[in-house]
Amino acid sequence: MGSYFLRRFLLIPPTLLGVTFLVFCITRIVPGGPLERRMQAALASSDSSRASKDSGASLGEDAREQLAEYYGFNQSIVPAYLTWLGVKSREKDKVRAPFEEKDGQLSDTAGVTLRYLLPREKWTATNAYGSIAATVRRDGGKAILTAPDGSNLSDWRARIEIPEKKPDAMPDEKRLPRAVVFRPERDGLLQGNLGVSTRYNDRVWDMIRERFPISLFYGILTVILTYGICIPLGILKALKHRTVLDNATSVLIFIGYAIPGFVLGSVLVVFVAARWGWFPSGGFVSENFADLSTGGKIADLFHHAVLPLSCYVIGAFAFTTMLLKNNLLDNLASDYVRTAISKGVPFRRAVTGHALRNSMIPIYSTLGQLTMLLVSGSILIERIFDINGFGMLMYNALVDRDIAVVMGEVTIAAVLLMLGNILSDFCVALADPRIRFS
Repeated sequence: MGSYFLRRFLLIPPTLLGVTFLVFCITRIVPGGPLERRMQAALASSDSSRASKDSGASLGEDAREQLAEYYGFNQSIVPAYLTWLGVKSREKDKVRAPFEEKDGQLSDTAGVTLRYLLPREKWTATNAYGSIAATVRRDGGKAILTAPDGSNLSDWRARIEIPEKKPDAMPDEKRLPRAVVFRPERDGLLQGNLGVSTRYNDRVWDMIRERFPISLFYGILTVILTYGICIPLGILKALKHRTVLDNATSVLIFIGYAIPGFVLGSVLVVFVAARWGWFPSGGFVSENFADLSTGGKIADLFHHAVLPLSCYVIGAFAFTTMLLKNNLLDNLASDYVRTAISKGVPFRRAVTGHALRNSMIPIYSTLGQLTMLLVSGSILIERIFDINGFGMLMYNALVDRDIAVVMGEVTIAAVLLMLGNILSDFCVALADPRIRFS
């Protein structure tokens, strides 16, 4: 069994690579990405501040190029994915400067002193911060980087590139080579960096970590309520099969199963919260939560959680209850249960010690999905109740085309789902001695 689970863990990295690469490709080809949205915002700002004759002008080529580099759209899909993954180095602190033209010719030894000061790393003994000026000399087709003041430039690189021809450029317009100075650094998923949000300019991991307690709170309560109520109710329905209790609870269960969680949430917000005022219509806590006492904070927290939890539980409630009931009925009719009872085993022990253990095997197989539910939440439910959790973060990222946040959440969700599936197999193997992974 150990070798089987070892192979399952070894399959996580290639599976994660396939999932993230597929999502990364989709984010690159969908229209209305972060580059387009930023350009539209810049155009709208320029239109409102300039005269009407210039209102239709587009962004300059330099601005478009800088935006494309900032969002990683200056590379093709595979190099950009390798950069996001952390296999390929990013070009950080990039500075450009054109070479000077003298007497109509570009000198091979023309030196360009960059007007910008490059930030310096902590390389001095006193760990002091400072800045250095760099000079780039063109030697043939290579760029040689030197520091006039003798500063350490070992972490910096330079190259020479020819700018692309502008669409509105004149036929005889010259494109002078330019020096590009940058600091290469691997800073991606393999280095623990999920990127920076293109919408809020915050680190994706920090944004996810802030919402982790909220989604974890609802996830844990959903699991406790689902299994704490559905398992006893499923056992009771199996033992009281075709009685009034079984028929009445079945009607209520199937009515709840037919109502989607987001539809129930809309109804609860309109009637229970807005019209009747029994519960808050949204939010995780009240605005004056920090001023409340400890008991008041607990009461306020659960007062806000009643309606969202009802929507979270209603979907899995019917499925788990009926799954356990039907499996328990099948096991109660099995030969091994009748044989145990005929040998003098009490009926309660035959149910709890034999039939129930085998009936719980299908329940264990669904634990993988619950692992992701603990932190992922529900996009629609969190949107309806204005809960700033994982679901709301994903919704806002999709609306704003925030690719970094989308990739970060997909990565975490994929890892949790794969770990949950391994946990499900482990629990099934413990519950069913007939299963042996080899």
